[in-house]
Amino acid sequence: MFRYTCLNAISAMGLGCFTKGYERTEELSQADAVLVRSANMHEMELPENVLAISRAGAGVNNIPLEECAEKGIVVFNTPGANANGVKELVFAGMLLAARDVVGGINWVSTQSGNENVAKDTEKVKKQFSGSELLGKKLGIIGLGAIGVQVANAATHLGMEVYGYDPYISVDAAWNLSRSIKHISDVNDIYRQCDYITIHVPLMESTKGMINQAALELMKPNAVILNFARDLLVDEDAILEALEAGRIRKYVSDFPNPKTVGKKGVIVIPHLGASTEESEDNCAMMAVNELKDFLENGNIKNSVNYPSCNLGVCESVCRVAIYHRNIKKMISQFTLLLSDTNITNMSNSSRGSYAYTMLDLEDKISQDTLKRLEAVEGVIRVRVIR
Repeated sequence: MFRYTCLNAISAMGLGCFTKGYERTEELSQADAVLVRSANMHEMELPENVLAISRAGAGVNNIPLEECAEKGIVVFNTPGANANGVKELVFAGMLLAARDVVGGINWVSTQSGNENVAKDTEKVKKQFSGSELLGKKLGIIGLGAIGVQVANAATHLGMEVYGYDPYISVDAAWNLSRSIKHISDVNDIYRQCDYITIHVPLMESTKGMINQAALELMKPNAVILNFARDLLVDEDAILEALEAGRIRKYVSDFPNPKTVGKKGVIVIPHLGASTEESEDNCAMMAVNELKDFLENGNIKNSVNYPSCNLGVCESVCRVAIYHRNIKKMISQFTLLLSDTNITNMSNSSRGSYAYTMLDLEDKISQDTLKRLEAVEGVIRVRVIR
């Protein structure tokens, strides 16, 4: 029996993916696995019984990744599960920036009881007019799950699409429309594009990447869209550029005191992934990742441990070893297991950490288990079956 706990409300459709053999608990101290969305886990004391944390979403800033890795807790996220919801809102943001729909709606809402509203509309509608997306240049920074969907959809609106991502994955490249112009220098996007949307993770190397230097390269009609993380953009520089008329609009999905109510800024209340479909998709992916890990030891979409997959165990015993990525670890493991036949094995590493799974012909003894745990560099040993 595996126990899981939820730190936030998780979609019922997602929780419905748990099958017989799983039980929900409200106590972290009793849980093998944790499901989380936005709850801040940095101040939480994580007990030894916790094996995995799955974030129903992409961002993991609310989870102490290094601390979890040191304790042998695998952290998962759900990349791409909310991509369509975010993609659709990006286009809503572009349309809101291109045409003053909000201003027009607000004006109409003040005309209640005005019998001449239709006539007056014709007099004032010019002040809410704008431009079309057809033929405009769209620059996409980051061609992950969301960026690729935005790029492909934009081509169907007749936009000229430029994509920048020096680390684009093979899968993303295959899924990208051939009409997308792949840019090797991000400055070319700043110089050429009418709309610029950013879809990269928040890291030290990306923090504040849309800065004063980038803004100075942009067209005066440029619109910047940020549905990724607010700290990717230097908002002081954005406000200064808007005030000086060096860019046209800034659309953000992250309300904060700095940008709310400012001229030229359209702030949406963090609705990017707030659709029923996105929440269901994220929860289902999060639960299925946990199940495969708890039942088989397989890791997919972890952000602190490497991917590893041995499928369903058909041997008598499967052992998973979490360890540091240092030399001669595998030889030590196989030496300690020399009294049994290893029928299958997989080892992978990610940065400072590595993960090894071994399928054995015999059950592992408690003495051998303790010897594995005592190997220098081993963080955790788990007998899966």
